[in-house]
Formats: sequence, C-alpha cells, structure tokens
Amino acid sequence: MPNKLYAVGDIHGQMDMLTEAMRRIAVDGGKDAHVIFIGDLVDRGSNSRAVIQYLMDGQSQGKNWTVLYGNHDRLFVRFVENGIVHDDCIKSGLTWDHERLGGLTTLASYGVDIALADDLGALHADTVAKVPPDHIAWLSALPRSFETETHFFAHAGIRPTVPLAEQVEDDLLWIRQEFHLDTNPHPKMIVHGHTPVDTPTRYKNRINIDGGAGYGRPLLPMVIDGKDTWLLDTSGRIPLVIG
Repeated sequence: MPNKLYAVGDIHGQMDMLTEAMRRIAVDGGKDAHVIFIGDLVDRGSNSRAVIQYLMDGQSQGKNWTVLYGNHDRLFVRFVENGIVHDDCIKSGLTWDHERLGGLTTLASYGVDIALADDLGALHADTVAKVPPDHIAWLSALPRSFETETHFFAHAGIRPTVPLAEQVEDDLLWIRQEFHLDTNPHPKMIVHGHTPVDTPTRYKNRINIDGGAGYGRPLLPMVIDGKDTWLLDTSGRIPLVIG
C-alpha cells in the first residue's frame, strides 16, 4: 500500500465542498496523491454535472484517482438509459425523482426541464437530449470496489461472511443493517459511505466516511497513513472519531 492514501466520502453534487476537500488533500499529500472516491457523486447537491466533469477531467489528465460507483449513481444511470425511477433495493419505496432522493436536482444541473416531472416520458426524453452520453458511459464503467493489502473500499459496505472477491453489486451499493450490525473482524478494514453520520467515524471493523455532505455537512477527506487514519479539516489532520 502507498505510504499515504486518501478517501473522499459521498459528494452528492456538492462541487464547492469537493474543491475544498481536494485542496486539503493537495496540501497534505501533494498533487500526485492517490484518492479514492467512495461513490454517490450525484443527487441532492446542486452541481452533480460539475462534479462528474471534474472527476472525468482529472482522470483524463492522469490524476491518481479511483472513483467508485454508488447507489445514487446507479439510479441516475438507469433513468437516463431506461427511464426507470424505481430500484428494488430502495427499502422506503421512494422513487429517484422524489425530493428526498434528489434525482431532479441532478437533472436540473444538466439543464433538464424538471417542470416535466409529472410526465416521466417527457422528462426522460429531455434528459436523454441534455445529459452527455460520455457522462453515463463513464459512470457505468466505474469499479464497484477497490482494495489494498489492508483496506477494502466499497460504497455501502459488504455482506459479512461472503469472501470479498464474491461480493455482489447490490450489496456493495446498498447494504446497511446486516453490515452495520456485524462486529466481527472482516478480512480487511472496510471503508464505506452510503449511510450518513454526523462526522466520518471508525468502528472495530469498518470506517464510515459519509459525513452527510448531501445534507450540507462538511465533506472531510480521510487520510490513511501507514496504520493510522485521520481526517483533514481547515487546520490539517485531526483524529478520526471512534464509534
């Protein structure tokens, strides 16, 4: 594993927060730092298009960035490709176009006329006309997980007792309770987002780095430096909260 590795939690369209998080990473680790983005790039925040373009541009420029696929990214892709707003993994029964999930905010960032929301067919047609195909192709091709010798990164987590190599997409993108309640050691420390907490928190067998940026809370990047983990705030490294 590199001496230092950085991880950024759920961005949810918060471009200004992402810019600040990347500034802090550059100060701590330099312009060539390896950064893992845990997924959920879109929805809720106002600048999903800008977030995707920023990450695409960085990778095309050779930045050492690994961007993972999140459940909200999948919802966006499925709507653009098929006009689908429902996913069987949504336990609440809400659809992607509901204000709590934030899909319409993502479409608005592309200039889609969200006044068409009552007519999904018309909304989908306007979406197809305005969302660049390369954005959807890039999102669809994102890896579902990433691992080092000591850490395994996935948007939502893993299904306990299933080997890491055999984890399936629905769990990597959506799992919650079964993963959160399991306190047994995993093969590696699991780094995930998906379930917002007040601030990124370390538990015995996992680290949740979704600090709630989608709801306006700070996007605090994490640094893994050897065996130690920290958060980066305005003053530099601060200890990771132990849950």
